[in-house]
Amino acid sequence: MSNAVEVKVPDIGDFSEVEVIEVLVAPGDTVKAEQSLITVESDKASMEIPSPGAGVVKSVKVKVGDKIKEGSIILELESAEAAQPAKAATPAAPQASAQPAAAPAAAAPAAAANTPEAAPPAAPAAAQAGGSVKVEVPDIGDFNEVEVIEVLVAVGDTVKAEQSLITVESDKASMEIPSPQAGVVKAVHVKVGDKINQGSFILELEASGGQAAAPAASPAPSAAPAQAPAAASAGSAAPAADQNGALASEPVVHPSPTAEFDAAPKRNLPHASPSVRKFARELGVDLTRVVGSGRNGRIVADDVRGYVKQAVAGGVSGGGSTAAAGGGLSVLDWPKVDFAKFGPIEAKPLSRIKKISGANLHRNWVMIPHVTNNDLADITDLEAFRVELNQENQKSGTKVTMLAFIIKAVVAALKKFPDFNASLDGDNLVLKQYFNVGFAADTPNGLVVPVIRDADKKGIFELASETSELARQARDGKLSPAQMQGGCFSISSLGGIGGTSFTPIINAPEVAILGVSRSAHQPVWDGKAFQPRLMLPLSLSYDHRVIDGASAARFNAYLSALLADFRRIAL
Repeated sequence: MSNAVEVKVPDIGDFSEVEVIEVLVAPGDTVKAEQSLITVESDKASMEIPSPGAGVVKSVKVKVGDKIKEGSIILELESAEAAQPAKAATPAAPQASAQPAAAPAAAAPAAAANTPEAAPPAAPAAAQAGGSVKVEVPDIGDFNEVEVIEVLVAVGDTVKAEQSLITVESDKASMEIPSPQAGVVKAVHVKVGDKINQGSFILELEASGGQAAAPAASPAPSAAPAQAPAAASAGSAAPAADQNGALASEPVVHPSPTAEFDAAPKRNLPHASPSVRKFARELGVDLTRVVGSGRNGRIVADDVRGYVKQAVAGGVSGGGSTAAAGGGLSVLDWPKVDFAKFGPIEAKPLSRIKKISGANLHRNWVMIPHVTNNDLADITDLEAFRVELNQENQKSGTKVTMLAFIIKAVVAALKKFPDFNASLDGDNLVLKQYFNVGFAADTPNGLVVPVIRDADKKGIFELASETSELARQARDGKLSPAQMQGGCFSISSLGGIGGTSFTPIINAPEVAILGVSRSAHQPVWDGKAFQPRLMLPLSLSYDHRVIDGASAARFNAYLSALLADFRRIAL
């Protein structure tokens, strides 16, 4: 009689529902008491759920992307004593369970392999062991088309069974496609950026004389939302769904996120969670060079941030000395101070948004040569018009803000100066034919940048209503990742707070951002006398690799002219 027990989600505090971002074990794995089974993440924190006792995993009831809560069943666990005979009778299982440190990598493929649908795709390749094998994309779940974001092997490489060949990504998840068996890569038929489906031809493999045929048929299909190679690649990790959802302007993408990965294909991927791997790709960090500080050498987000900081300081050079490397800056180490020696202190952790956006801002400031052009716009007549509109439309419930007028004027300026509505992609300048304008929204947890799509097709009232609604959702923490993606140009307004000018940081991969400070009445000479005029400070930061100073000055001057006489919008 089975001694299997259901392992459920314990008390996880004030989180009513959390998302599974990693499944760290698979059926057949032997686990110890307190060994982590899954990793879950809320909008504020991530945590691992431990095993209440030792035993063998009989079945896993959750997968990456599932929403679970206290009391949800995670898996069925058979006590260690009852599992001894079964363990001895299944010699094929140790591949997935022999090394607990590699469990996160093996979890998803093994779980997928136990479903009836998962086994067939790998069977044809395994049956041809010892000859030339065409490796195809196995069952990848409900994804009709996925993009290749990493090619992990090259022609001539010797691969093991279950070693990852490529990494693909959909709009919801990242996953790795493993090799069905050992062999030598004869030809690679995909490249980064390709769109592939189930059955697509990945590569041709010269199989190693019949080995690994049986194991390949089991865990080969990578159907789980996030998966990785089995324990054959020690320390490997499985990318999964993007957990940086509400991360602010985070949809920011490095101009060439695969540059470092393309330079040297990887055989043994590092041990890191899906969200950390995506974070590293966005920063262009090669995870094989990062030393993990987490359990079993696992790389966490802070390790990636530390690597970037050290690289910026010129300190990443193999072993990570503080000497300048490759032209980097040579600076002193960050001071370590015991602040409590000088008085009472309180340690307050940064919010999740600030942690993520902070790394992006740091990268953008270091990698983009910023220059800021400051100007003043006379908005005396426009402000009077705005007040008049609000008085006329009090019953509509929509309050027109100055931001709506600024967005409309920015779109007109982007049309006149198309280089500002562009992004760098290597040596190419991508000129966009659409006009999506982001605006910085201040929230209790940090700054986020929702995006107004097709701003050129919307009127002042529609822009005012949409910015108000997006700002409300931002404050409530309800913005979706899609609402913060696709921006062409950003606006950061501090007009409601104060200041006369500032240098906003460009939101990569955009090439410019407009900072708006508080308007104030100033004396302006009209040719005969000084007149009191309401002046709005504009601070335009631009990427000097794309835009020169004269173009920036013209852009700001044109924008100021539009705001001074809004009738020019119609010209």
